[in-house]
Amino acid sequence: MATTDQGARRITHHWAFKAAIAGLSGSAAHSLLMYSKSRLGLLPAFQPYHELQIAIGQWIGKDVHPAVPWLLSYLNGSTVAGMLFGRSYRVLPGGSGAVKGLVFGVLGWLLMGTVAFPLLGLGLFASDLGLGMRPALFSLAMLLTYSIVLGTVYGLLDRSGAAGKS
Repeated sequence: MATTDQGARRITHHWAFKAAIAGLSGSAAHSLLMYSKSRLGLLPAFQPYHELQIAIGQWIGKDVHPAVPWLLSYLNGSTVAGMLFGRSYRVLPGGSGAVKGLVFGVLGWLLMGTVAFPLLGLGLFASDLGLGMRPALFSLAMLLTYSIVLGTVYGLLDRSGAAGKS
């Protein structure tokens, strides 16, 4: 019985498990924000998922279902970005998971604004939309919503100090 209990404890203390749970939590918070944006009619001209859908369609040469960008974002947030955060948790500045998440989010926002948005034809920080700073600020809110929840959940799961050692 003790061996099974120790095995279960090792799994729940492993950084990848924590990263997956934290990434899923961050993705859920991000989705709630995007749902609220849609329901409240905020920045209707700034539709990053629609722009991603169009870009993917152009890249592969055929139409893409509107669910594809949402699923890719959820998958990325729950796995790739979550795992990247989990592996970098120990080196990110900050004394709490939330602060580490904030730093991670700002870095992600810089990457999104300087690489992803231009690739989607939106210009640096979506400046080509002609909406001033609003898309850049909303995309910062998008990333911080995800990353602060990610960091907070990861930090709570990491209280044992075992993350990154497994």
